[in-house]
Amino acid sequence: MNLKNTAFKLACMAVLLCGYLNGHAQGKDGINWAKDGNSYYEVDQMGQITSITLPKRERKVIVSSTLLSPAGLGYALQVRSFQLSEDGKKALIYTNSKKVWRYDTRGDYWVADLTSNKLLQVGKDKPASSLMFAKFSPDASKVAYVSGHNLYVDDLSSGATKALTTDGTDRLINGTFDWVYEEEFDCRDGFRWSPDGSTIAYWQIDATKIKNFLMIDNIDSIYPFTIPVEYPKVGENPSNCKVGVVNVATAKTTWLAVPGDQVQNYIPRMDWIPGSSEIILQQLNREQNISKLYVANTKTGSINTIYTETDKAWIDAAPEFKWINENKEFILVSEKDGWRHHYRISRDGKKQTLITNGNYDVIENTLVDEKNGLLYFIASPANATQKYLYKTKLDGKGKPEMVTSAVFPGTHAYDISPNGLWAFHEYQSAAIRPMSEWLNMTTGNPFSMEGSITNKLSTIKLAKNGVEFFKIKTEDGTELDGWMKKPLNFDQTKKYPVVFYVYGEPASQTVTDTYGTGNNFLYAGDISKDGYITMSIENRGAPAPKGREFRKSIYKNIGVLNIKDQADAAKKIMEWPFVDKDRIAVWGWSGGGSSTLNLMFQYPQIYKTGISIAAVVNQLTYDNIYQERYMGSPLKSKEAYIKGSPLSYAKNLQGNLLYIHGTGDDNVHYQNAEMLINELVKYGKVFQLMSYPNRTHSISEGQGTRQHLSLTYTKFLQQNCPMGGK
Repeated sequence: MNLKNTAFKLACMAVLLCGYLNGHAQGKDGINWAKDGNSYYEVDQMGQITSITLPKRERKVIVSSTLLSPAGLGYALQVRSFQLSEDGKKALIYTNSKKVWRYDTRGDYWVADLTSNKLLQVGKDKPASSLMFAKFSPDASKVAYVSGHNLYVDDLSSGATKALTTDGTDRLINGTFDWVYEEEFDCRDGFRWSPDGSTIAYWQIDATKIKNFLMIDNIDSIYPFTIPVEYPKVGENPSNCKVGVVNVATAKTTWLAVPGDQVQNYIPRMDWIPGSSEIILQQLNREQNISKLYVANTKTGSINTIYTETDKAWIDAAPEFKWINENKEFILVSEKDGWRHHYRISRDGKKQTLITNGNYDVIENTLVDEKNGLLYFIASPANATQKYLYKTKLDGKGKPEMVTSAVFPGTHAYDISPNGLWAFHEYQSAAIRPMSEWLNMTTGNPFSMEGSITNKLSTIKLAKNGVEFFKIKTEDGTELDGWMKKPLNFDQTKKYPVVFYVYGEPASQTVTDTYGTGNNFLYAGDISKDGYITMSIENRGAPAPKGREFRKSIYKNIGVLNIKDQADAAKKIMEWPFVDKDRIAVWGWSGGGSSTLNLMFQYPQIYKTGISIAAVVNQLTYDNIYQERYMGSPLKSKEAYIKGSPLSYAKNLQGNLLYIHGTGDDNVHYQNAEMLINELVKYGKVFQLMSYPNRTHSISEGQGTRQHLSLTYTKFLQQNCPMGGK
């Protein structure tokens, strides 16, 4: 389950509110850089778009609140995000945004002409807040966008609107994606302008054969009604997917002749090769263990396979394609040598060069500095809980060099300017609140000592009862990372209850050296003051930078290997002199909810109390892209699904269980709760249940919901796993 986009991320980051930031409006790491890299843009406190020049951080208003005020409206537009045209003479403003599934990806768009000081609404004949992913043509004479699952283009000089597709319906989707593509492949923006602006490449998703899952609303009307969600469950066929190229002048679409069945293959990535009429795309087979890269010539109609990779487990959707060497090569991420590395691949795929050589994982790419022949990336070869900036030679002939100062242990993030001269640097650890500074990348020094991280660190006091990181081995000798936070006024002669926080699936880590690690965000009060030890263990299968084998050993083993790793660690922890083995509790949300149930049912002699939230009780109920990726094809065998599902072990419940779920969960459906209830009733197992009507996977909607959830969680834990040392 790609729960990283929903409740689990909410959980780990204490209900962090995320919003979609369109196109070039804001960089993925938060900085909206100008093309030359010597300045960046932001929306200031007055709601104006402002340019900040580095290193002196001189400010200049680019789009004033006056220009942002449409005639007759009486107030300025509230800028949700924005992008500037290539020549910097126009700004495309995104405002009045609304949520689509997870993120606010539809809204209204306006073009501010910075030369004529005029403001023009895009798609003004369309319903309010219905436009999606609007973007300038390369010459900024037009704006293309999606509305009502059709693709349109507005001519900015004449004001004319042209429909480029007309067959869009609620299930035939042009230029964007269905629920599962968004949830599992992170696909939302589904069209790309060609480099010359004459055509647009776009995805078409045909979800007409996807069955509806019907959620029921019992509270918003005297008579209940159903809410349909197109949702392809395990074993069901995916949506038909294809890529078309539409001529902007004629509105005629030519479909790319991508080999393979359009239903039994996915196309998670597609883009134009810069400066050409060619498109590169990634195709994954349904089992997601064969990845093929194709290059299609839109002039001749030819399409060629340039790269094929297979894996015994799965292959992830590629990051965006980064082209180098005058667009003769691109950078590709692969785990084919056992580590997550970056390669440079020739345009025809015949030449492959490993860039990041060594026994370590690249966590993420930060900047390709082609001018200086360098690749900047985040890695942490010595400690999988942390992140540091490294650089290496782009030709693959160098060794990785750590850029981050070793005097700052923890987690670092860098947003480096396109020219490689400046960077916004953020630092945090389990003991240190996030702090930031601006760096000169040439010297490695901050802009000023006053605003430096070094200076900021000198002013803070670290908590006395901080988080302790440790390592522990499973029965087969695999080393796992963990963290522990002891109670306030800890007395090593006493025995304390332990509350394990678990996730356990490939979507996210729980053991990271980041601020907030060790905090229990659902507990009403300070759990350390109430005498609990809190812990978390990072089992195999988590996306930790510990090599392919660590991550992918969970293939066809979710609900088995991860659960045994957790239990092996708990057995050893129970032997620690200050741990009360009779007061062991575990809790988790989403995939962590599933892990909680499996731990309670498979190892009842260890875990005496459990709180499971929004769990996948039966793996056959989850969506096909996520579950089939990690558990193999159910068309061949359902054995792994059944073996890994908590439902198969519910009869073994011995301890105290609280199960929580929202009935309006469109991600992990409430049917999982009812399946669990049925099975526990069947075997006479007494437990507690808390259902939240119409709440989604985050269980955050409605007045008082969060507070009630917190109180329910806390009361159950205190009653069934008594607090304090004994």
